[in-house]
Amino acid sequence: MVKHQPLQVYEKQVFVSFVTGIYGCRWKRYQRSQDDTSGWECTWFLILCSSFLLLLFWAYFWLVAQNDFNDFNWLVFNRSGEWRDETIPIITCTTVGFSYITFLLVTILALFHVSLGQQLNLYWVHKIGVLATLLTTISGVVSVDDIWRDEWDILLVSLQSTAPFLHIGALATVTAMSWLVAGYVVRKERSNIQVMVLLIYIIILVAVCLAPLTFTCPCIMDRHSLKQRPDIIGRRGAPMLAPENTMVSFNRALQHGASSLEADVTISVDGVPFLMRDNTLRRTTDVRKVFPARQYEDASFFNWTEIRSLNAGQWFLETDPYWTVKTLTGKDRSRIGNQTVCSLVEMLRLASRANSSALLNIRKPPPEHPRYRSWFMDTLWAVQKAGISQKRVTWTPDTDRGRVRGLKQTASEKLSVEEIRQRGITSLTLHYILTCVFPSPREYLANNVSVTVYPVNEPWLYSILWCSGVPSVSSDAPQVLRKVPYPIWLMVNSSLYSYCLSVFVRVCIYLSFNRWRISGMQNYNPEQIMLSAVTRRSSREVNIMKEKLIFSELNNGLSSTDELSLYPDNGYARYSHGGLSR
Repeated sequence: MVKHQPLQVYEKQVFVSFVTGIYGCRWKRYQRSQDDTSGWECTWFLILCSSFLLLLFWAYFWLVAQNDFNDFNWLVFNRSGEWRDETIPIITCTTVGFSYITFLLVTILALFHVSLGQQLNLYWVHKIGVLATLLTTISGVVSVDDIWRDEWDILLVSLQSTAPFLHIGALATVTAMSWLVAGYVVRKERSNIQVMVLLIYIIILVAVCLAPLTFTCPCIMDRHSLKQRPDIIGRRGAPMLAPENTMVSFNRALQHGASSLEADVTISVDGVPFLMRDNTLRRTTDVRKVFPARQYEDASFFNWTEIRSLNAGQWFLETDPYWTVKTLTGKDRSRIGNQTVCSLVEMLRLASRANSSALLNIRKPPPEHPRYRSWFMDTLWAVQKAGISQKRVTWTPDTDRGRVRGLKQTASEKLSVEEIRQRGITSLTLHYILTCVFPSPREYLANNVSVTVYPVNEPWLYSILWCSGVPSVSSDAPQVLRKVPYPIWLMVNSSLYSYCLSVFVRVCIYLSFNRWRISGMQNYNPEQIMLSAVTRRSSREVNIMKEKLIFSELNNGLSSTDELSLYPDNGYARYSHGGLSR
């Protein structure tokens, strides 16, 4: 007797046979394509990871370099002759590129490669996008190295603030990666690649654990050891709120808590010291309209009458170098638009009335200048005419020390303690990058040498110098530093707790994977056990077992007496029933 099968079972057998016949061909094509493209796809994956790491470094650089954006634009102006905020297109391209590469990496690695176990396969459009992003970033790095090479040192300075948090993030990342490493090493059969992956992971883990030995953080200290808040010097006034080196700018600096004023001094052809940072008058005045034939001439070859006739405020309203013009009132705009070039006497009188001090950066006239030999007497005459106490005036450069009596002079170079004692120097004005080089500011302060650090425009840098005990900083943004009543962060050394937590999490992950592996062996069917024992080389038997595993779920609806027989050579499957007569 022939037992008739239920209609649902028969339909399911036909469906499985149809799908299996199609799959038999596609599986072989997939095997061949996988063998042909896996090497290239791995290469593209390495390119994608390299692009991500480079963009991460590039974005971090511009994040900490915000402190010197004005100096970068000034350097570009000296090369091109036109004032533009060149940081905007750089920041925009960096943000777009980093977001795009991060999206690709997270989507492909986390969603497809890890979660779904699929092979990495980038579309050609994304490959072009990754290459374009990588080449653009490399060209940007080369350009910055050419224009702004000294700025790379800010990365070392920033680590004094960010190193503890970067270390915690790296430790958390390595701990999270232990889940993937454990899954790769424990779940599969042993191979040389697994040993290499495990060895690389251990090396990275040891490097992360030993990283704190390579950097120092001033703000890892006891709160009771914190020195008093550093005084703020208005560098060219408050140039983010008003045109630099103008009376409005200096008044704004004093209004925002600046204890001193800093200015750049140039000597005119008739011996009048005035305030100007650039060698020419093109950027901060309307010399192009008033004296178009002399716009590229050195500012020191103009007489005071000609200089005084120039407008020194309209450029600020037109170019808006710090994106702050929209915050000004109508009265402020009118006042700024009528500013003229400020003389040294005017600035010193303002400092005297405000009971503050002054730091002067004097630019000596060129040798062919009429006041080349008398610039010192011209400056001294201006100080005396302003009526300010000479003890409250400090100037650079540190020359003609024998002629300077009653006035303070400050050196702007990094000197040893012995050289300072020999030259009788009591004050240093240093770029913040030099604070990373020995001797540290604390060494100078211990030898009664006052230290002023410039330029300090960001709260994180101000906090580092505060923790280092620096007594004063020179800033383009006194209105920003005024809002920092305390260092951004202070902490004690808690690395031991982080290490213990990280080790505990990694041990738990390994034990859980190991336990899962052992318990999972009990649920293996014969095909799975055989697949785990065979080599990785493709063969007909291995392919057949893989097909059986993939379609085992489709066959779950059949009765226990049903038997599956596959014939992959012709792509068809034939089912025979135990009760079916032959």
